[in-house]
Amino acid sequence: MQEKHGGSIAASMDLRVWVRLLSCAMRIEKRLRRNFADQFGTTLPRFDIMASLDRYPEGQTMGELSRALLVSNGNVTSIVKQLNAQGLVTIRTDPNDRRSAIVTLTDQGKRQFGEMAKAHHGWVGEALANFPASKQKQLYALLEDLKTSIGRD
Repeated sequence: MQEKHGGSIAASMDLRVWVRLLSCAMRIEKRLRRNFADQFGTTLPRFDIMASLDRYPEGQTMGELSRALLVSNGNVTSIVKQLNAQGLVTIRTDPNDRRSAIVTLTDQGKRQFGEMAKAHHGWVGEALANFPASKQKQLYALLEDLKTSIGRD
């Protein structure tokens, strides 16, 4: 059986694991992207920014958002401006650093994020519905070991 991105059975195990992880993540992400577009008229990156802001009610700077989401400041700035224009976030100058802006969810943004988060949870549940909970726990533990292992560099 061939995997996406050339991960053939003959490939070394490390490459096979990487391609399998990537393939699984891409399949779920594709579903999430489609569902966000269809049901909310939004994108996964917009949801990700709102999710990060939801975890920090006091707000985050553009730099903190970029680091949390592992994307460039330019990407975050563009999306934050769109969210601000829709009344979903506010942008204010950081009183401790006038060069920096702090972004927070508005009440409307919190409500919309709550709806999207509930749907997101359901979609992920659907994606993993045929994968038994006991195996999910095993995989979670193994992925924690992998995360620790690759985080050492």
